[in-house]
Amino acid sequence: MVATHGGGAPLPRGQVTQEYAIVKEHIELEIRFKNLSKHTIRGGRAMKVVHTNEAPQAIGPYSQGIIVNNMFYSSGQIALTPEGEMVQGDIQAQTHQVFKNLKAVLEAAGASLETVVKTTVFLKDMNDFAAMNEVYGQYFADHKPARSAVEIARLPKDALIEIEVVALVKQS
Repeated sequence: MVATHGGGAPLPRGQVTQEYAIVKEHIELEIRFKNLSKHTIRGGRAMKVVHTNEAPQAIGPYSQGIIVNNMFYSSGQIALTPEGEMVQGDIQAQTHQVFKNLKAVLEAAGASLETVVKTTVFLKDMNDFAAMNEVYGQYFADHKPARSAVEIARLPKDALIEIEVVALVKQS
């Protein structure tokens, strides 16, 4: 059997090999793609969407978190319960709920507070920093990840605090 162009003329041997390699690579990518349930391919990298019912559902066009290259990137968590109700109370009550949510999405990702490498804390009022920090220290007593904390004008649902994390995913 001789490989040919659409018009029937034989292809040069090197071109046949090159086209075969391209087709083979395409088929292998299709097979890998079909095997990546809940994964998407972006720039040759597999990304896994993380979802749990133990934390509030995304209230917009985003996911609770994404895993890529054994790193978990969470969306910011505010003081919503898994049922979508806002926790009423001061900064400390809201911070505790935020950590419950973070622990749930971290667990769903195969990570934990002990594998967090970076947090970003968004505060409605920087005067709440000391009270937030007291609660934060209860969750990061021994392990102390890198952290940024900033005051912003307003948070979704008028929350007092939002925290996002980056964590290593435990190898299985």
